[in-house]
Amino acid sequence: MFLMLICLPAAAAETIKPSLHGRHWVAITGKPAGATAGARMFHQGGNAVDAACAMLAVTCTMFDGVSWGGETQALIYDPRENKVVGINGLGVAPTGATADFFRQRQLDYPPSVGPLAAVTPGNPGGLMVMLAEYGRLSLADVLRPAIEMAEGYPIEAELARSIENNRDTLKQWPYSKQLFFPHLGQERETPRRGEIFRQLDLRDTLEKLVAAESRALREGSNRKQAIRAAYERFYRGDIAAEFVRSSQEQGGLHTLDDLAQWEVKIEEPVHTNYKGIDVYKLTCWTQGPVMLQGLNMLEQVNLKEMGYNSARYIHTLYQVMNLAYADRDFYYGDPFFPPEEPIRGLLSKEYARHRFQEIDWKKNDTGVKPGDPYPFEGRENPFTSLLGRTAKPLGFDPTGQVASRSWEEFEASFLAGTTSIQAVDKDGWAVSVTPSGGWIPACIAGRTGIGMSQRMQSFVLDEQSNPFNVTAPGKRPRVTLTPALALQNDLPLLCFSVQGGDTQDQNLLQFFLNIVEFGMSVQEACEAANITSYQMHSSFGHHEKKPGRLRVRRDVPEWVRNDLEKMGYKLDTAKKTSGPITAIYLDQEQGSFEGGASNYGEDYGIAW
Repeated sequence: MFLMLICLPAAAAETIKPSLHGRHWVAITGKPAGATAGARMFHQGGNAVDAACAMLAVTCTMFDGVSWGGETQALIYDPRENKVVGINGLGVAPTGATADFFRQRQLDYPPSVGPLAAVTPGNPGGLMVMLAEYGRLSLADVLRPAIEMAEGYPIEAELARSIENNRDTLKQWPYSKQLFFPHLGQERETPRRGEIFRQLDLRDTLEKLVAAESRALREGSNRKQAIRAAYERFYRGDIAAEFVRSSQEQGGLHTLDDLAQWEVKIEEPVHTNYKGIDVYKLTCWTQGPVMLQGLNMLEQVNLKEMGYNSARYIHTLYQVMNLAYADRDFYYGDPFFPPEEPIRGLLSKEYARHRFQEIDWKKNDTGVKPGDPYPFEGRENPFTSLLGRTAKPLGFDPTGQVASRSWEEFEASFLAGTTSIQAVDKDGWAVSVTPSGGWIPACIAGRTGIGMSQRMQSFVLDEQSNPFNVTAPGKRPRVTLTPALALQNDLPLLCFSVQGGDTQDQNLLQFFLNIVEFGMSVQEACEAANITSYQMHSSFGHHEKKPGRLRVRRDVPEWVRNDLEKMGYKLDTAKKTSGPITAIYLDQEQGSFEGGASNYGEDYGIAW
């Protein structure tokens, strides 16, 4: 009975944006120009991976919450092997980036901007590995739209506004100043909406990658080897040398070895089964398992009976998310560095039942702590002495909040944006990507034209905060970026992700439930009201949290809000309560696709 609900979505109610319907393919991302690049790949005979790579290249070039120095996180359903694979294109902390290095500079966390905020660039490598292993087209084909845009394109209002708003920060760095201020000395020094924005250094870098591929092909390499030659030029050749030189010139720590030793990892993702649907996420170097932990707990109650966005439903979601995020804040980190994360215990159904029993059904619990998943995988917890303790960074008040920062400043960091990419095709490929890093204000790495990452800030410096996520050279920070794929009957059912920071898995959990519990169409679920908890630690800036703070959309009824306030929540309302969600539903009965995107922002797609 339940599976019938998934295969037969409810008739679409009125939505602000129309659904996308396709039989052959769908391409969706954060910018219309990006979706156009994806469509071009399909018209050239490419598959969904080729389209996703082209969309990634264009959104990086447009600084759509991401640029080339950022990081790629992807899930790919490979129909040849009938399995989901994960792409780990997250950079690592450079040489010298130790906790002591930052503490000696009187910092509570690594910086949020500038060269010291940058891990090694991951987007070029992530794109090239995905393309080589799972695509069909050449690197030259896939990069062509991005090269054309780097040559010059009419800058959109959002980016022009972002550059103008961050002009004082951008002027600190010489190469950023050269790129983003074409009218120095004039009344407005930054580009205006519709002005042709040129990134000629970036164009040259991308063309060097194409030239490396072309040369390798002429010398007898096959397609995959030729793309690898471009990868080598970026991470071990002249592009790497210029990146490192300019990083060090501007105060960064990167070395040639940092780039040369870094590799994209192809991984097995983690997953759980929710009422017959297998939901896949990347493992604990992202926050993705939070959603799986949440689903394991929510499986124990009848959500539909509670009623969509009733006070009881919202309270249940909030408490479950708080339990899962408390575990995230303490146990998640880079699985390639010791200590070993207890991911098996965290994702066990038995642990979920144990954690679920801790919920107070009458009021919000502002003192939620991490649980102990170790017994649920047959191990003893080596960090019991740290459980329940909280590090007190310099300048913080006893609640872990920063009195000097306004709510608006805190919220801006908590909701820090990115972009998302979804692509599917009739041959069975399905791709979900959440790339990020190198957003405005981006420090440009010399003549590469590449905006450097800001991901170092997601590390902690004190093991009392999280013994798994203390910064160290060569280590990946635990990121918020979290693509998602859901399978039914061992075939793709949903491909989805969202823009934002610590809100991402909150939003995606609710999106998923909107479809599987409440029968919404994809577009309805993208436009539906979300709630946002701020009770977990931010992964950005000063890592604050706001216990009890709950954001709901303005159209949540007054009596629901009154009931929530009686339960101890500190409410605020907003017109929108999540970053833009993008998703594709694969109708297994009809053999067709339905795509959706939130009704704000510039996210949308093309289908055929």
